[in-house]
Amino acid sequence: MSPVVAFTVPNEPLSEELEALFREHSRLVYRTAYYVTRSAEDAEDVAQGVFLHLWRRGVPPGLRDNPKAYLYRAAVNLALTAVRSRERRALAEQAQVESEASVCFAKAPTDLQDQLASAIPQLSPKTVEMLVLKYEHGFTEREIGRLLGTSRAVVAVTLFRARARLKKLLHTSSGE
Repeated sequence: MSPVVAFTVPNEPLSEELEALFREHSRLVYRTAYYVTRSAEDAEDVAQGVFLHLWRRGVPPGLRDNPKAYLYRAAVNLALTAVRSRERRALAEQAQVESEASVCFAKAPTDLQDQLASAIPQLSPKTVEMLVLKYEHGFTEREIGRLLGTSRAVVAVTLFRARARLKKLLHTSSGE
């Protein structure tokens, strides 16, 4: 599921530092983006975007201090932006089709994964980041706390609230 994303910049050599960061963390960035977007194409775009941003702007000090945390945060933020953009395009296309056909109907998600994909962007980026680290990458609450520079208790409470919020969002979207 997590291919090695190629990162090339035309006619420009990559710095050794950026190349090493890419080799070490590109799969994690891709998997994180895939977890949020549920799209291989969008996940590849997000991974490219994260590393392209670093190539253009240089490697910031925060990245050197804790590369995993920095890259997770960047991947989650860019993935959420991609999902929201995709949803806006889908809504615009749906509105156009409906106006052309003069038919108004709402298409409800048909399965749990579709419902989750719709609910996740409604959470904060920090919450999504913790969910990805916990459920996609298998980190413990203590490890997440260390990685993100917060306490295990804050992570536990955030995850508890996130699960409750997702449950509510899923219950609401199922029409029950």
